[in-house]
Amino acid sequence: MTQPISIGAFTAPDSTYTRKAVSLVERTHSKAMMAHVHRTWWFAEFLGNRRGLKYDREVVYLASLYHDLGLTDEFCADNRFEVDGADAASRILLADRYPEEKAALVWDSIALHSSGGIAERKQSEIALIYLGAHVDVFGMFLDEITPSFVDDVLQIYPREGFKLAFQQALAEVARKKPHTAVGTGVADVARRHVHGFECANVCDLIDHAPFQS
Repeated sequence: MTQPISIGAFTAPDSTYTRKAVSLVERTHSKAMMAHVHRTWWFAEFLGNRRGLKYDREVVYLASLYHDLGLTDEFCADNRFEVDGADAASRILLADRYPEEKAALVWDSIALHSSGGIAERKQSEIALIYLGAHVDVFGMFLDEITPSFVDDVLQIYPREGFKLAFQQALAEVARKKPHTAVGTGVADVARRHVHGFECANVCDLIDHAPFQS
């Protein structure tokens, strides 16, 4: 059996659930996206420890690895990609008899991982998925992480082509279901990467509400 990976003072959780998660993301994600979900965990773990947070490490690990399932062909459904991913993760975990309370926390962590201003005010597990993902995508909170730890993470999970791969994954979601992009960052990506992209403007939705004023 493969030993769990250690980086710095941290070792990834190891259980039947975590091993299945690793196998699943290797199968469903591109190499660039797979590395991203792993980096999300390591950055979340570092920040959780640095900030002195109390949290369920396995929940954070599972939510990190599963948080972009909604961007894959296999798990893309009819909702926002965050919700599709949360639904998929919950189904997988509950089918394997993962505790319902923990599965619900994984769902919330994934569904809210792009909700700045909200996620970081919720339970530590939810906040950490937001934090870890935003370190990797935008470089937010990077000043809280030691450069040597970042280098060690990138050595194992390199950023080869990630920026483009991530934008392409979001653009594909917008192409398939533009209604889910309204009022989100996905719309920004689509306007740059999807020729002829259109989705409702929030101002138009307000103006067309069935009221006189």
